[in-house]
Amino acid sequence: MRTWFPYPLLSVGLLLVWLLLNQSVAPGTFIMGTVLATGLGWVTLKLGLVRSHPRRILSIVRFGFAVALDVIRSNIAVIATILRGQRRPPNSGFLTIDLDLDDENALALLACVMTATPGTAWLEYDRHRKSLLFHVLDMENEDVWLDTVRRYETALKEIFG
Repeated sequence: MRTWFPYPLLSVGLLLVWLLLNQSVAPGTFIMGTVLATGLGWVTLKLGLVRSHPRRILSIVRFGFAVALDVIRSNIAVIATILRGQRRPPNSGFLTIDLDLDDENALALLACVMTATPGTAWLEYDRHRKSLLFHVLDMENEDVWLDTVRRYETALKEIFG
């Protein structure tokens, strides 16, 4: 069974997304979604992904709530930046921060969080120097952004060990 579905949760998730996107559970849609989900599971297996073992469920929940609050705050800040418009243009810029994360999945999750947070964008990660370059839409205080990334890094190190 493991050879047919190397990543069963991924395959089930892909099938559900396929069904939701097509807004149908017709037999043809279900069969096509199953074929795609299975095939993409095999493709993912060939990528040789690193398996992580997240620990501390309470830390994961805490991290999720912290990210959700940061996304809400960021949405409000971006709206304020847009509404004030010409009176005070945004002070956008690039920041570089050194990271101490080694787990590839933790880095990927950090990239998702940084990109999903309005007003920030993950641009580049240098593996040799372990430094992250990201863009901030309105950088009133650089230290706030650096502290936020450090907070995420600390939480991810705790979660992924």
